[in-house]
Amino acid sequence: MLALWVDQLLGFAAGALAAIRQDERYPSLMSWAREEGPACVGGDKALAQALAPELWSQTPLARLDFACETLARPGRNEPCWCDSGRKMKQCCGAVSLPGHLPPHLMWMLSLREWKGETLKAALASGRAPAQALLEAGLIAAESGQRGRAQQILESLFDNADWERLPEQAEPAFEILLDLFQERGFHRKREALLDEVLDRGPMFLRGVALERLCLMHLDNDDLDSARSAFVRAQQALPDSPTLAYIEAMLLLHEGHDEEAMERSRFWLRRLTRQGDLDPDQLQFLADLADNPGATLADQLLCAEEDLGEPLVGLQTLLAELPPPPPIKVVEEDGQLLYRSTAREDTLFAAFQEGFQVDVDPDAPMGFLGDPWFNAAAWLPALCANPEQLDSPAVLQSVSLALTSRFGSLPWMAPSLFEPLAERLERWLLQIRQSGDGAFQWDQEDNAQLLRAGLALVVGMERGSRQHSRELAELLLSLDEQDSLGLRELVLDQLLREGRDDEALEISRQALEVGPADDETPLLGMYMGQVLALYRLGQLDDAALALESAQRHNAHAVALLCSDNPKRGAIPGNGQLAEPGTRAEAWQYRTLMRDQWRSTPGALAWLEERSGRRG
Repeated sequence: MLALWVDQLLGFAAGALAAIRQDERYPSLMSWAREEGPACVGGDKALAQALAPELWSQTPLARLDFACETLARPGRNEPCWCDSGRKMKQCCGAVSLPGHLPPHLMWMLSLREWKGETLKAALASGRAPAQALLEAGLIAAESGQRGRAQQILESLFDNADWERLPEQAEPAFEILLDLFQERGFHRKREALLDEVLDRGPMFLRGVALERLCLMHLDNDDLDSARSAFVRAQQALPDSPTLAYIEAMLLLHEGHDEEAMERSRFWLRRLTRQGDLDPDQLQFLADLADNPGATLADQLLCAEEDLGEPLVGLQTLLAELPPPPPIKVVEEDGQLLYRSTAREDTLFAAFQEGFQVDVDPDAPMGFLGDPWFNAAAWLPALCANPEQLDSPAVLQSVSLALTSRFGSLPWMAPSLFEPLAERLERWLLQIRQSGDGAFQWDQEDNAQLLRAGLALVVGMERGSRQHSRELAELLLSLDEQDSLGLRELVLDQLLREGRDDEALEISRQALEVGPADDETPLLGMYMGQVLALYRLGQLDDAALALESAQRHNAHAVALLCSDNPKRGAIPGNGQLAEPGTRAEAWQYRTLMRDQWRSTPGALAWLEERSGRRG
């Protein structure tokens, strides 16, 4: 019965709104209610006449700057407000509505109807009820009207009366953040998060902190992510989402065992509370058993169109046999890889579906989006696994996967490590083919080197040791370090506590210098400082710090600040210009957690830089 009433009410209200919009006059509505309205409510004319004045009183009118022309409810013995000529008690007052009449219904329907300047003016009036904005925004988002949804939901949160904001606003808040992200409104997204964190209700503040933590993880800013997580714990100590976020954070930090222990803690704690549904409990149980695999499965399931082919790719890579040898020759002191006719044929077949070329002038990039046609090339690759016998195909697949999943540690075991093992067979074959140099710009060498760089980056968070070992193998072939791998190896050695080896590689890089007389990266300078400090060689560390500060005057201030203001940084994984604040920010996001976890390091750094200044 209730469902029938809701359907009838929505149909009647939509018809009434159309009648009102003809001239925004009450008589027009009442004429419609008597003549056409009964058909919307099962032929009940009395109900149609009784509904019409109620809806008129809550309808925003453009001629009144979107105010409502509210009717005064007549007394029992006064003339009825439907203009029937009878007393209220004998007319509409004698009608009982079959169900609830939401006081914001006509505002919500109007927001769904208005467009362009009218919608803009209605939102700017500030008269729209919060519940109407909430419902209209959610409906627009669900129907794919992203611009309208953003416009309406922005109005919901702009200058919001936080105390009166409905708790159902939580999904609207998350949808608006997603819309800002998808449509490139990053400053608006950050401003909304700041507003909620400063003044928002507790139920939104916790969500904002969770989203902030995930944003920092996406940017590889582990220190800021940890700080946001701690604040989220304080705001929402019993949120199941915290278990998910802490597991991600610990895996990003390289603490796999602790991620499992903390997931078990959350499972015990939240199970005792008894507030979780079976699906949530099962997810927590899976997380406690294997955090990485559970997060990987969840990610793939969330991929609406690509979940099944990505799972198929995981299965393929787990069962793939070793590749055949490639053709390697040594000429004039150079080791050269030359693709064969079979490899070229395999790549041509793969490229029919892939359709995007690798950028020849970039270490890791495409001349287009490799994922726009993934629903075609992923299943084709799974159906023709022999295509991965071609280094050119391996290069394209590795670059594509790294562009999408390279920042997620839990994707490394199933996607990147099998491809790395395949590549390593070829690299070892090259190393065994002679003592010549294997240079980027010779023959087809770049295919293997570029694939190696992509896989090193893809495994950097989730399979650190394998990432470093592959980087060292590439460096043994490419002594010029055309891929810039020495800094990555240095960072990994520091994370593993192998400070002597880290110091040695930094000294080699800074003494010899990189290829083509390029400026060494900030990570080399600061890595040497950190290694010397950890080894207790403080005088040498102070001298190394002076060199680092000459290279980049922003680095120490950003490292030592708990909450520095983030500036503009290059996108798409590009490196910032040497000596810039952007370069210092990139170093901070990658390595501040190592400085912070080294006892006394940040205090020493601040003290030394202060003396120097």
